[in-house]
This record gives sequence, C-alpha cells and structure tokens, in this order.
Amino acid sequence: MNKIALTGTTRTNLGTKYAAQLRRTKQVPCVLYGGESTVHFSLDEVALNKVVFTGEMNGVEIDLDGKKLLALVQEKQFHPVTDRVIHVDFVELNENKETSASLSIRLKGQPIGVRKGGILSQNMRKMRVKGLPGKFPSFLEVEIAELDINNSIHVRDLKFDGLTLMEREDDVVVAVKLAKKQEEAAATPAAGAAAPAAAKAGDPKAAAAKPAAAAKPAAKK
Repeated sequence: MNKIALTGTTRTNLGTKYAAQLRRTKQVPCVLYGGESTVHFSLDEVALNKVVFTGEMNGVEIDLDGKKLLALVQEKQFHPVTDRVIHVDFVELNENKETSASLSIRLKGQPIGVRKGGILSQNMRKMRVKGLPGKFPSFLEVEIAELDINNSIHVRDLKFDGLTLMEREDDVVVAVKLAKKQEEAAATPAAGAAAPAAAKAGDPKAAAAKPAAAAKPAAKK
C-alpha cells in the first residue's frame, strides 16, 4: 500500500462556525476515528486533494503535533455546487490488525472475445476486501486476456495474496457478451428453412385425393 504523508493541525474549536472559518483559509475539517480517542484536526485542501481525487487506495500518514498515525479515508463530503472537499473522516489503522477497505478494480489485457466482436461488460468497479494494511495494494488487477465470448469472471475466480474478498462468490466481475446484432442474427432462422411437414386444412396443395372406390357389379335382373 502506498503511503502519502500529510501534516495536520489539531483543533479544539468545533462546530459549523469554526469549520466555515477553516474552509475560508483553504483548510479542510477532518476527524480521525478508530484510535484511543477521536481526534479533530484540519488538513491543507490542496494536499488533501491528492488523496481524495484518486481512483487508487493510499494509506495516509498523518503527522499531528509530531505524532505520526497511519489512516485510511473513510468518508468524504463535497460542496454541492463547487465539488470542493469540505470534510473528511479517517479511520486509524493498526499495522498488525486486519481491517476492511474498498479497492478499485483495473482490467489487464484485451479479451479474445472482444477481438472476435464481443462486447466487454464490467459489472464491478470496486471490491470490498479484508486484510492487514501492509497487504493492501493500490488497486486490484484482474487479467482478462483469455476471456472469450459468453465467458465471465466471478468473485470466486479471483485470488489476491493476503486478502479476503468480502463480496458474494457468485457476483460477476467482468464478462464478454455477444453484440446485439449478433444475438439477433443467431436468433433468426436461416432462409429457406423447411416448411412444416403437416399440411394445413383446406390447402389446395394438399396430398392427392384418395383413389375412387371400385364400381359395384350391376345387379342381375
């Protein structure tokens, strides 16, 4: 797991008024949970954006008054108009204790099925995992080069060193499907297909009429 170092400033004045004052000075109110006690502090907005606006998971080494704590982003809040980050909750990590996190999924390779004209469908963009912090990669890489048409990769097919996958085993991560036009072509019967064997009632082309009954001999007088 990559680590990004940030320096925070502890804060004792809490509430909406003081949070607004911090934001006006380009500081973001933050809270750290999971340790011996809950810690309220602030971080520089520009530095924090490197952690918040990324698809990768990074550990954050927060320096608070000379004490360094390892944490993960737990929850982010954004301004509804400007999309600026306005609050972040962190959870403190213990290097020797398992924790859970949501990691992004990245696909590697071009599937065989796509080269044949199939369509790639990625059902899962993130996956919840559990493990020691030191075992967390920045993202989960899934090899898809051998994926053919009508084939899929399920959660049960994936294994990552030191991690336990927290999703349902039957969930589909990625699949290659037929293109819509190909599906329609496969469902349409071929031209010139044989007509039904049974002739419809009243069809003028029905089978020849039965032979006429033999005439009875004339009655003797």
